[in-house]
Amino acid sequence: MELVLTILGLALLVVGAFLELVGTVGILRLRGFFNRLHAATVSAIGGSVVPLLGLSLLSVALEDLGARRFHLLGICLVAALLILILAPAGAHALARAAYRSGEVAKDFTYDAISEDGVGWD
Repeated sequence: MELVLTILGLALLVVGAFLELVGTVGILRLRGFFNRLHAATVSAIGGSVVPLLGLSLLSVALEDLGARRFHLLGICLVAALLILILAPAGAHALARAAYRSGEVAKDFTYDAISEDGVGWD
């Protein structure tokens, strides 16, 4: 059981590192504020939540930690949950503020907010 948890935890760490790299490339290569914000959010969630879940699995697998492994498990899960809740909310707030300010170029293919006539006012 320990071997399975260790392999799964290490795999999640590698996946998280890959998502962080993808988000970084997205920030550098994509044009426009909203596309870059999306890449940053993917990087924040995938690059931090997934490795935290992997670290929680690794902490359960390491019996050398004793009772501290459950403390580490709890810390990792709470941090992952907070990031999972707060990162999309922060990205939404940034996108809404940028859209409403009119300072960011809106080169959308489809803009449902302006088409409805209601907007975010």
